[in-house]
Amino acid sequence: MGTELQGQTVVVIGGSAGIGFETARRARAEGAKVVITGRDPDRLQRAAIELDATASSAFDAHDATALDAFFQKLPNPIDQVLVTAGSPHYGPLLEMDPADLRRAMDEPVQLTVRVARNAVGRMRPGGSLLFVGGTGGRRPGLGLGIAGALTAVLPALTTNLALELAPIRVNLIAPGFVDTDLSARLLGKDLEARRNQLRTTLPIRRVVGPADVAALAVQIMSNTALTGGVYDVDGGQQLT
Repeated sequence: MGTELQGQTVVVIGGSAGIGFETARRARAEGAKVVITGRDPDRLQRAAIELDATASSAFDAHDATALDAFFQKLPNPIDQVLVTAGSPHYGPLLEMDPADLRRAMDEPVQLTVRVARNAVGRMRPGGSLLFVGGTGGRRPGLGLGIAGALTAVLPALTTNLALELAPIRVNLIAPGFVDTDLSARLLGKDLEARRNQLRTTLPIRRVVGPADVAALAVQIMSNTALTGGVYDVDGGQQLT
């Protein structure tokens, strides 16, 4: 067992699977107490048991009332918050339903700001908020309009929140493709072809997994000199 986060309370919004679950697992190995949330009660319960989580709460993180209620019930103080909830939206901009377009842009921004607002007064100085974005929209491409917009918005939110919330730290992890259940659902039958393509083209010659992102997340939590940063973890995907 490590000691980097010994005795700290780490809250993972979206901690029942994928990057969130692996980060909670690594935080536990570093001596932290973990609180996890997720939308699926059964999957969340299984994750909580496996992690020996201090607490778990099943709700949709984009439900503002439920999110506020969750934070109000947390015992103070907390040390780290990781937000991985949500999924990307792809498709031609002009073909998107206006309601879907509004939701795709609004939900990530609202979630980021609402988590930050709830953290004020509940976190220890030097604790951190850590959000997960992506690198996929940095280059233009068909069907990447919304992804590109959010790729630009989230770093700007991060830097400004780092100033507004200081001495609480605020950082953003930007993964490329990560081999998760979410990726499997999005790609369906094309998943294995995508894996093989990345194994061939990425400089690291393998596919990035949730544990790779989790290792970076815990490092950012542990290093109290880091704030306002955007940290890529994509196996060199942008270089190709």
